Amino acid sequence: MSNEAVLHANVEGATAHDAHHDHGEHHEHHHHETFISKYVFSMDHKMIAKQFLITGMVWAILGGLMSVLFRLELGYPDTKFMFLQDILGKWWVQDGRITAQAYYALVTTHGTVLVFFVLTAGLSGTFANFLIPLQVGARDMASPFLNMLSYWFFFMASVVMLSSIFVETGPFSGGWTAYPPLSALRDASPGSGRGMDLWVIAMALFVVSSLLGGLNYIVTILNMRTKGMSMTRLPLTIWALFFTAVLGVLSFPVLLSGFILLIFDRNFGTSFYLSDIFVNGVGALPNEGGNAILFQHLFWFLGHPEVYIILLPAMGMVSEILSVNSRKPIFGYMAMVGSLFAIAILAFLVWAHHMFVTGLNPLLGSIFVLLTLLIAVPSAIKVFNWLTTLWRGNIRFTPAMMFAIGFVSLFISGGLTGIWLGNSALDIHLHDTMFVVAHFHIVMGVASMFGMFAGIYHWYPKMYGRYLNNTLGYIHFWVTMAGAYLIFWPMHYEGLAGMPRRYYSYSAWESFKQFGGLNQFISTVALIVFAVQILFLFNFFYSIWKGRKLTTQNPYGSNTLEWTTPIRPGHGNWTGEIPEVYRWAYDYAKDGREFIPQTTPVDPNETNH
Repeated sequence: MSNEAVLHANVEGATAHDAHHDHGEHHEHHHHETFISKYVFSMDHKMIAKQFLITGMVWAILGGLMSVLFRLELGYPDTKFMFLQDILGKWWVQDGRITAQAYYALVTTHGTVLVFFVLTAGLSGTFANFLIPLQVGARDMASPFLNMLSYWFFFMASVVMLSSIFVETGPFSGGWTAYPPLSALRDASPGSGRGMDLWVIAMALFVVSSLLGGLNYIVTILNMRTKGMSMTRLPLTIWALFFTAVLGVLSFPVLLSGFILLIFDRNFGTSFYLSDIFVNGVGALPNEGGNAILFQHLFWFLGHPEVYIILLPAMGMVSEILSVNSRKPIFGYMAMVGSLFAIAILAFLVWAHHMFVTGLNPLLGSIFVLLTLLIAVPSAIKVFNWLTTLWRGNIRFTPAMMFAIGFVSLFISGGLTGIWLGNSALDIHLHDTMFVVAHFHIVMGVASMFGMFAGIYHWYPKMYGRYLNNTLGYIHFWVTMAGAYLIFWPMHYEGLAGMPRRYYSYSAWESFKQFGGLNQFISTVALIVFAVQILFLFNFFYSIWKGRKLTTQNPYGSNTLEWTTPIRPGHGNWTGEIPEVYRWAYDYAKDGREFIPQTTPVDPNETNH
């Protein structure tokens, strides 16, 4: 007990000191830090997390802008936007309309960037880096150097991907899934040349970044927990990030191998994916014996775990935020851990549900249907546990809490449409229609964005020592929430009517002209939602310097270890010893106390949780 008292005195003293001094003054030996060693090639996990976050935000704006541009084309196919021609140039816009080639380039780059650079690197990179050492009780990651390399590989991938937008023949335009032959033949389309070269190099660099990060996260969680922090005392955020890292380490190498074979087909005359191909103006190609479906297997063996790599961190953060702001223990902690584990296993056993219409053996298809529907069970366990955590809670509706509740809503409604798509017979009708776009955008895209926003609003005070503006936060939430449903819900009906996705123009079909007004509506809402994200961006950067200052060490009355550090923790996180842990992270509303931090020793008279 005396050690504990001394430690608390240390931390309180540090906090008082911290409120009046700059956060760079914790350790005297850090005074020689230069701008470059502190903000550029930093090895402090907190700074690396901010680098991932801000790079991810840049990509989110670019990816969102791309979607606004192609929505203009879909919503207003007969309108000429002459000002776009002046801004983007003739390759992208001709006669006031986005060109067909530019449209496919925008759709492809939008998908690639949002899935990999924003929702994988931006989400995992930020919160795994930021929260793992702080919540397990470690000074930093297992290897701060590898951690820094992980960010800089992501940065290099970003530069290469960005440069592909500026090459003369345009960026890759064969869809974010990069199916051959469009990706395997240089002559397949203008974007299949230099644009595809840059795309595949950027993706290879990105995979390296993910692997370096993932291995680091796993080792840190397994080896660097503070005294008393058993695995079953970990917050659910850490469990989720742990399973996310395991999924990434096991599945990204498969994607890389698929890309390497693609590079061989493109440049060295091999035929892994090519066979019996005839190109207009060129004639029959000599390639024989390859199979384009092989690429799909390799791609989706990453591609399906990938959607859970995106979702699991959001799930973990939402679990934590719901519990803290309901002032109640999370309902069914072990069931939550078990369902994360079940999702992680099943994620590897469902990839062929993306391939029901590729001529897949119907018996094999039915096995994948069963496994796909099985993944609904752990997902449902999580949903019921979130709802039960909220039930009769003393709820604080902070912006973070709103986004966490919004995540649960989107996860339910987006997940339910997966039951339709997971049925191989129904999928024959629904595959490659707008129904698919609606399903995965709600359940994986928007839901994970909401998880990310919840995390940013909740941990922002820990990152920057200031609060985000609440009013702007509520505006951001309500417009984005309403907008998400108004954009993607109508797409289900278009898909049910058979309207295919990825088409530049629907004017040749009499049957889809009835959706003209609806598409216009969707595009208008998309524009409004994008504008509100700019508002969030302003809130984020303005608050770094001008936000309301954090004055207390633990503003939310939270139990986890990150709130035992000084208000602006330096490199190393704790000024004295690292605190010892005596209990799980969810002792809220227990024995007449509102919250009991993990560092509080267990009283012999306490009730069992």
